Amino acid sequence: MNRGVRAFIVVMIALITAGVATWAVYQAIQRMPVREVEVASQPVVVAAKALPLGALVAASDVKIANWPSKSVVAGGFAKVEDVIGRGLMSEVVANEPITESKLASRESGGGLPPTIPLGMRAISVKVNEVVGVAGFVVPGTHVDVVATVAKESETTTRTVVSNLKVIAAGTRYDQQEAREGKPIPTTVVTLLATPEDAERVTLASLDGKIILVLRNPLDTEPTKTAGVRLAALMSSPSEPPIEKTVKGRRTVVAAPPPPPAPAPTPYMVETIRGAKRTTEEVKK
Repeated sequence: MNRGVRAFIVVMIALITAGVATWAVYQAIQRMPVREVEVASQPVVVAAKALPLGALVAASDVKIANWPSKSVVAGGFAKVEDVIGRGLMSEVVANEPITESKLASRESGGGLPPTIPLGMRAISVKVNEVVGVAGFVVPGTHVDVVATVAKESETTTRTVVSNLKVIAAGTRYDQQEAREGKPIPTTVVTLLATPEDAERVTLASLDGKIILVLRNPLDTEPTKTAGVRLAALMSSPSEPPIEKTVKGRRTVVAAPPPPPAPAPTPYMVETIRGAKRTTEEVKK
């Protein structure tokens, strides 16, 4: 037997041995019992489906789910009976834990009233596609109320109330239609305001025309403007305002006054009489 045949036999024996060993290890792993690690959990009441703001919780709206004990839900409930019959103060999504902060007291019932904080009022204004900022005024957004009033041939527009939170958009019937997936135009927007601001919005809506101006919810600075009159708006154009950026926020400041007009250049006449030269101003 030559040297090449012996090498071939050695290689084949090594391959067969490795294959048999691999098959034996695979079978041993397959026969090993599956070890299940039990995670400590506790029962928590969660929403069985998405629930809107003001909904009165029923038994079919919630269910019990196992929640890891290491991640305790603050203010959660372990029994369904503890949440049935209470109104929701905020919207919840499916499988979201129901907590004490999301529920009104049992005596308050359901609907919008339990969601109004103490000292605040809910006021509804009639809107259309223009007033409602083309449908972008939805619950949770913040708006300014701009009123336009015409008195004695003088029309004035001014921001009367700023930074009001929208807590509902549409009537109860509209909201039900929207939850069923039907596109509907919003006809009423409900705003959260102080009693004084509610009076201003009411007066502006009765004595003039109001427009809702959408604003960034992180911008909490009150809107302070002097308003604009029609006569000033239609006057001769002036220098455009100057835009400045201060700490990442763009602001608009008034344009500087125009520079004074240069004095007219006088006409000068030079006269030469013999060796004498004189210069005289010619008056217009």
